[in-house]
Amino acid sequence: MNNKKQNYLGPLIIIGVLFFVFGFVTWVNGTLIAFFKKAFNLDNTSSLLVTFAFFISYTVMAIPSSEILKKIGFKKGMAVGLGVMAIGTLTFVPAAKMASYVLFLVGLFVIGIGLTLLQTASNPYVTILGDRESAAQRISIMGIANKIAGILSQKLLGGLLLASSTVSVAVSSETELDKVTVPYLILTGVLIVLAILIMLSKGLPEVSEEQEGDASEKSEKTSIWAFPNLVLGLVTLFCYVGLEVISGDTIISYGISLGFPESEAKDFGQFTLWSMLVGYVLGIVLIPKYVSQQTWLKLSSLLGVVITLVALFTTGYTSVLSIALLGLSNAIMWPAIWPLAINGLGKYTKLGSALLVMMIAGGAILPLVYGKLADTIGAQSAYGLLIPLYLYIAYYATWGHKKANW
Repeated sequence: MNNKKQNYLGPLIIIGVLFFVFGFVTWVNGTLIAFFKKAFNLDNTSSLLVTFAFFISYTVMAIPSSEILKKIGFKKGMAVGLGVMAIGTLTFVPAAKMASYVLFLVGLFVIGIGLTLLQTASNPYVTILGDRESAAQRISIMGIANKIAGILSQKLLGGLLLASSTVSVAVSSETELDKVTVPYLILTGVLIVLAILIMLSKGLPEVSEEQEGDASEKSEKTSIWAFPNLVLGLVTLFCYVGLEVISGDTIISYGISLGFPESEAKDFGQFTLWSMLVGYVLGIVLIPKYVSQQTWLKLSSLLGVVITLVALFTTGYTSVLSIALLGLSNAIMWPAIWPLAINGLGKYTKLGSALLVMMIAGGAILPLVYGKLADTIGAQSAYGLLIPLYLYIAYYATWGHKKANW
């Protein structure tokens, strides 16, 4: 067993580096939202097109990614994903020179396409590189790598893009946008180097059909839509991703709307990620020894309702820190929802997994709903949107996932 674990160490480190990359490029969106809002003088809805462009790519590419990986394999798929991401980050350079918000959004969409392919290829390794019984623990460890990268990305790029405490409206957008050129050129170079290293690596095994999931299990049902736990789980994952993106990516702009200077508000997104890190550590320690994943999911969603109410009815730091604490509620939702949704799918497991990936569209659509509400009734009141989303997740954790037939 020890030898087996030792053999898995190298590949797991590689996958951990990739999850670090996921976190770095994903969690910087909160900084970009505030930065573009200032540089292009956008309203909340328009600035949140950043999350729409980035996350809608998952819906577009989820099933095509599966087909691509069947043809070129998982290892090459990861390298190609990194290469596509590099094209997207490189697009930021001409976008800055042209002062084109649309071109920035195109770059974010391309990054999302590459990330979809990369995640579709790398996620199965977290399960197969070790005992399946300890997969949830490995997922949590990868989540920690993801969130640490997010903290670093917000610290580095937030410090660069949102460093000034007062910004004159007379500053040209071209001058502001030049700030992204060097960091995104560096990020492009890092992605290209990683792609080359993945191709040259001999430590990553190819993933077989049998290893990907429990597709060999038998099921008497003739349609994937005959599984209530999956269908209700799709809605649950849609809600969860929307919640996570809203709480993580709007907090900087929310802080600025409350009157905090940019030099201070730029760090608020890191608070959300720190609270998520605490949640992951608690998950590693407590699940499943002391509490089941579905019980944790129920308690987390109810905690989210309570924290949201505090954010709605308080002001200043208390309200901002409440939004950050939502990271604690959101931390273990993904690994808790996923197994409940695909349980018992049998031969439909792969299709079910692809549909679940498509539900990352919640991170594209629900932030726009929040943005529209923020422009209409105010940024703070708009967080009321989170309450029915958390309540639905609580329903799924308590009763929905148990439903075997319609």
